[in-house]
Amino acid sequence: MAKKTISYPKEVVEPVAKHLQEKLSALEKKKKELRGEDPFLDKARLDDNAAVDTDAAEQIGHMRVSAVKKAYDRTIIQIRKALSRIKIGKYGVCERCGKFIDTDRLMVLPETTLCVDCEKKREK
Repeated sequence: MAKKTISYPKEVVEPVAKHLQEKLSALEKKKKELRGEDPFLDKARLDDNAAVDTDAAEQIGHMRVSAVKKAYDRTIIQIRKALSRIKIGKYGVCERCGKFIDTDRLMVLPETTLCVDCEKKREK
């Protein structure tokens, strides 16, 4: 007996795909802009014989940019994953247990690919 596939209707998923695509574009743009804020990429820094406090400020600035970039990268990966699940007709279905993801969760995190229960298990 064939296993029945569950999925959200196309007219529900299309606006979500558009929203995710816009969010992805905005994040990629922010990521490029963030690159300009990294003090380690400033060419003038190489010629600078900075004081200790300036060096510390550069270190902190670099760490901040790196942390924000990592957060952007994680979100970008999740959005791309959700977009690919939309293409194959599995958006809104938990990739671990196969049950529908609660619509309230999808409203808050449209890029999620796990239901609340599976996400809790993953975080443990």
